Amino acid sequence: MRLLLIHAGSFSFEVRDKAVENPEPLSEELKRGSAENTLVVFTTVEENDNDSPSFLERVANDVLDVAGKVKASSVFLYPYAHLSSNLAPPPRAIAILNALYETLRVKANIPVHKAPFGWYKAFTISCLGHPLSELSRTITPQEPAPQRKPYTRDYYVIVSPDGSTYDPASYSFSERDADLKVLVDKEVFKRELEGKEQPRYIDYCVKFGFEWESLSDVGHMRYGPYATVMIELLDDYSYQVAKSLGIPVFKVKGTNMFRLSDKAISEHAGLFGERMYITESDEELVMRYAACFQQFAMIKDWVLSYRNLPLGMLEVADSYRYEQPGETVLCFRLRRFYMPDLHIFVKDLKEAMEVGLRLHAKIFEEIRKIGRDYVSLYNVSKEFFDQNKDYLVELAKREGKPILVRVLEGARYYWVLNVEYHIIDELKRPREIATFQFDIGNAQRFGIKYRDEGNNIKYPVIIHTAVLGSIERYVFALLDTAAINEANGKVPSLPTWIAPVQVRVIPVSSGYNEAAVELARRIEEAGFRVEVDDRDETVGRKIRDAETLWVPYIVVFGEREAKTGVLSVRIRGVGQVGMRIEELLSRLDSETKGYPRKPLTAPMLLSIRPPLP
Repeated sequence: MRLLLIHAGSFSFEVRDKAVENPEPLSEELKRGSAENTLVVFTTVEENDNDSPSFLERVANDVLDVAGKVKASSVFLYPYAHLSSNLAPPPRAIAILNALYETLRVKANIPVHKAPFGWYKAFTISCLGHPLSELSRTITPQEPAPQRKPYTRDYYVIVSPDGSTYDPASYSFSERDADLKVLVDKEVFKRELEGKEQPRYIDYCVKFGFEWESLSDVGHMRYGPYATVMIELLDDYSYQVAKSLGIPVFKVKGTNMFRLSDKAISEHAGLFGERMYITESDEELVMRYAACFQQFAMIKDWVLSYRNLPLGMLEVADSYRYEQPGETVLCFRLRRFYMPDLHIFVKDLKEAMEVGLRLHAKIFEEIRKIGRDYVSLYNVSKEFFDQNKDYLVELAKREGKPILVRVLEGARYYWVLNVEYHIIDELKRPREIATFQFDIGNAQRFGIKYRDEGNNIKYPVIIHTAVLGSIERYVFALLDTAAINEANGKVPSLPTWIAPVQVRVIPVSSGYNEAAVELARRIEEAGFRVEVDDRDETVGRKIRDAETLWVPYIVVFGEREAKTGVLSVRIRGVGQVGMRIEELLSRLDSETKGYPRKPLTAPMLLSIRPPLP
């Protein structure tokens, strides 16, 4: 906290105009003020300041010590943002200044006045001009802000598909509950296997070009050509999956930074509770941690009727969370990532629960397509649990296994139900991928309204969901699946639709390069990603390189293939098969049906590419 203390013979101010979006509310006594023989404390609240009592007492003691030495008749606390460039966000600054004002009032034996925060004010001051009449101070907290006490009344239960509830401490886990036990150990008993030093999927990430960017902040990734096409495919696929829910879905785009001075933004940020990136421009901005801000700011301007609901809004949003350096994990825990964030606006909680069943089914359908399954953690408010336990039982029935439920006392969040869907990874650790939650607070906070059948203004319930999880976490799930398959003696691979290269054509010699390119053009025109390895290397080396990249179909092209039209095709995980081009295209079409297609993100000919590190 920066202070400029002026002992003034006289001081007065008058409010003129707003200086920030949501300034401190004005009462009559805050619109103007004056004092004689007063210590004016021009105060700047900085980013690291907090409202811990010990910190505020140190500031107050210092101010009152100066007031006593100059024999001031009063103290005037005056917000002043010009003493530092490292400013606290306005909502926090208001709270700290008000807490300091109350501390001063309690400790002082002279009157304490204040001016309001967030307003342009005209002021006049007459400095008395003695040795102690102009002083400056920098006071920083010596302790962190007081932490909220843990909520000891939260508790966990296991809910079975038959409606029975169990204490996790006494639950008898069967062999089929192995994944649930891993989740319970971590969430309830805070036990988690550390595993080996580096999971196998990390090697796979590097293979496809998912890497850390060393020239950026910790937790930021870069995406090579192969990784890029996978990211772009998942961008398209996330919208495709959203539309398959059977409700109207609008895809949008927007900015990634928002004013913390906006009341709705600051309140949502406080309730979200995650670590946030803060950046500075003309004012303090928060980097979005999901697409909520942009979608809510947009839809609040739409004229909605009950006939329009439910409706969805999707953005694949670059999202930012200030994870600690030791917590970042490639493709899984990042400071910047892509989130296919879908918000579904429904009339009320009853309709949210109906849509939630459809959403729940879709989330399981998608993870089962890659050969995995989820084990679920349901975070619910106590009120929701008491009133809707049957709904949780129904979800457990649909999963076909017991679920873990955390029951939270009190209205601490904007949601009443928040589901975390975990896979158990190669190292036997739970890893959250998909999620959804029922939000009952943000529609009113952001001014999102609709008119019901009686033409009355209502606030919708909002379902937040990422059906696939973040883009990077879905990639993690794919690569972790390959790691588990490899550990079980299977050939690691990717689904054909998302394999960055679907076909690689290998001419047996340079004399067949032209024919190989002609064949590749036919495959490319059919909508598939194909490369030609026309490098001056042996056929064996070319095949090994293609297998290293997990290319699903490797076509070796030589004299026999040119004469007969029967291609020699190595199918990953199957072996070598002879087939005509029409058969290959049919097989590719079948394996990618229902998925998006994207062109290759690098030149077709390997000979013109520089060797990648």
